Amino acid sequence: MSDMTQKTSGDSAARYVLELQNISKSFGLVQANKDIDLQIKPGTIHGIIGENGAGKSTLMNILYGLHRADTGQMMIDGAETKVKSSADALSLGIGMVHQHFMLIPRFTVLENVMLGSEGGALLNAGRVATAAKLAELGKSFDMEVDPDALVSDLNVGTRQRVEILKALKSGAKILILDEPTGVLTPQEATQLFEILHRLRESGVTILLITHKLEEIMAITDNVSIMRRGEMVGHRKTNETNPQELAELMVGRKVLLNVEKPTAKPTDVALSVRNLGCMSSGGYKILDDLSFDVRAGEILGIAGVSGNGQTPLMEVLAGMRVPDEGSFDILGKTITPKSVITPRHMRENQIGHIPEDRHKHGLVLSLEAYENMVLGFHNSDITGEKRLMDKQHMLDHCAAKMEQYDIRPRNPKLLASNFSGGNQQKIVVAREMHQNPKLLIVGEPTRGVDVGAIEFIHKELIALRDQGCAIILVSVELDEIMGLSDRILVMNKGQEVATIDGAEASAQKLGLMMAGIADEAAA
Repeated sequence: MSDMTQKTSGDSAARYVLELQNISKSFGLVQANKDIDLQIKPGTIHGIIGENGAGKSTLMNILYGLHRADTGQMMIDGAETKVKSSADALSLGIGMVHQHFMLIPRFTVLENVMLGSEGGALLNAGRVATAAKLAELGKSFDMEVDPDALVSDLNVGTRQRVEILKALKSGAKILILDEPTGVLTPQEATQLFEILHRLRESGVTILLITHKLEEIMAITDNVSIMRRGEMVGHRKTNETNPQELAELMVGRKVLLNVEKPTAKPTDVALSVRNLGCMSSGGYKILDDLSFDVRAGEILGIAGVSGNGQTPLMEVLAGMRVPDEGSFDILGKTITPKSVITPRHMRENQIGHIPEDRHKHGLVLSLEAYENMVLGFHNSDITGEKRLMDKQHMLDHCAAKMEQYDIRPRNPKLLASNFSGGNQQKIVVAREMHQNPKLLIVGEPTRGVDVGAIEFIHKELIALRDQGCAIILVSVELDEIMGLSDRILVMNKGQEVATIDGAEASAQKLGLMMAGIADEAAA
């Protein structure tokens, strides 16, 4: 038991708003949680960190009533409690914002928030009461949202606000957030942290589930560390550091900044000239963009989300035809008149790790081994003579799971049943296995823990050193600066400047991302 773990006594209610004692949970032969002890002080932000598959989400799902623990006790304000459903959790003042939002896109904000408290068959009473509560909460915590807006029309950050408002409207005094910044831009993450500070000041206790050490250090009061289903440590945040937390998470020393030899670029693998694309609304989302990428280098693309990075990757991956300009890719010229598809690109040894793994990287209803061969059905990974040999594909998937530490090691598990980080590792393993000549990478470590980040970064650098040309798009400036040999900064679909990676700083890139050219930023 760690230095912060204390046995409770009669003054439990005053000391802890939540206690978990000896919580264990298994799914078949997989033990997700083992003898977990956890104490949460009221009015604090308490971080729970661990690698993907460490059991963090399972533990929180037990707390929220989505899973039942096999053994152990839970206490709220010192009183032993049984939480059999999410309705029980809500009645006890426990709310949860899931990693993948639980909103109904075709409903309005008001309709989503009032679900479960409609106030009668005619709904009028529920609408009026919910609208008033939304207005009150929005004003109190600076989270105003248009109640009549369709959720499908909201950006990701605003959808998350709706989830938080829904939990608060239900009376949550303990708020669980599972990987809340995994889908947010840095600006949206900053806004979220401001909201969490205000909630803490109002007396709400927050459990922050994350793998991002910088977030733990920036916002939490205390942190608990999980590894392979067990709780391995508790720390006061101001008495620890990222290196110690990383070692506790992974069980070994971790390189937070991967060493990168000097690049030795050779021939031009991709040459983009005056590239332009129009949105469905008729405005330019790529505007006269020109750049080159050489074999053996990583070109980082930096920019605030929504400034053309996504359509650029879609064009280069064969998912979208450009409206203007052209690009030469491994000796082939693509123009607006070309017929291109992702299959054409793959056949020319172009790999693609998409930004959105659910939308473009995986079929969640398929098993892991099936996802591991998506897009490569005409290659030898499907078996001798490419006959879709199931055992061959299972063996291939098992080998990749071992190499990339994908948990659980079950090739027959549905992709939807893996954690977000392990889903990402399936996509990364599939694309890197093919030894592409050009790799287009979007957010390679989104939702991935610190140990896996180190591994993926090393693999990208090794691929570069084997002669692969890599285009890296990431909203994480540390990732861009740590991996890129050159950095192209985009704003409103245009190039602001391209600088040497060794000359980059967060401040300089931030100014350029705002549209200020290199000379002015300097």
